[in-house]
Amino acid sequence: MSAPTQPVTGPTAIQAAFDRAKAEDRAALIVYLTACYPDPDTSRACFEAAVEAGADILEVGLPFSDPMMDGPVIQAANQHVLDAGYRVGEQLELVRSLSHLDVPKLVMTYVTIADTRGYAAFADELVEAGVAGVILPDLPVAEAGPWLREAERCGLATVFLASSVSTDERLDAIAATSSGWVYATGLLGVTGVKSLSGDVTAQLVARVRERTDQPVAVGIGVKDRASAAEVAAYADGVIVGSSVVRAAGEGDPAGAAERVGALVRELHEGVASR
Repeated sequence: MSAPTQPVTGPTAIQAAFDRAKAEDRAALIVYLTACYPDPDTSRACFEAAVEAGADILEVGLPFSDPMMDGPVIQAANQHVLDAGYRVGEQLELVRSLSHLDVPKLVMTYVTIADTRGYAAFADELVEAGVAGVILPDLPVAEAGPWLREAERCGLATVFLASSVSTDERLDAIAATSSGWVYATGLLGVTGVKSLSGDVTAQLVARVRERTDQPVAVGIGVKDRASAAEVAAYADGVIVGSSVVRAAGEGDPAGAAERVGALVRELHEGVASR
């Protein structure tokens, strides 16, 4: 008699993606794009192109009017989507339309959106849209209990962020609470502005690994093949956002998917070259 099949939750799906990359002796490639940017059809095509080109995990940005972490490129994309009138329901409909892409999808947004919609309702919406987890960069670990209860109920991962200035006590809490992976920020500040600080980031990854067996992925400051290869040498995952969003938004929308695919292929070469 065969053993009962364990349910596939967000954390297990994410871990499987990291495991597949590890089996190929490379870091996992995590690609961020803003939902519905520059329009829903083009956005869908860009997500599809990213996966075809080698993205292991997708981060789907749900635009927020006052983002604390996003730099000018993603801020502009967010504002474009909001000005066009695409709201959270339509953004999640886009995510739902990506069900044919066999990679985990995480929503990255801000806790105000989750709180306004209600934690329970938001968690249910994410599951219905086929989401594996969330990244809420402004949700402090110490205040995350109410959200985490709903996420656990729905089998959603919640990824927390660690930085080089995080105290040992904070890293302990992040390592104990984060699920899916721990997001190590490659530099202080917002996305897409500066290059990462390799030595500092590698030290941060080492500090996190002392506290957890979960994958550690690095984002903020990774933008091209060279920086992806640098991070892949010491991290389990490489997260790229601003440069991919720039590729989607600059130029004729008809060529957006091709531009995104070309960049993601370059990034995939980087993570595979460690």
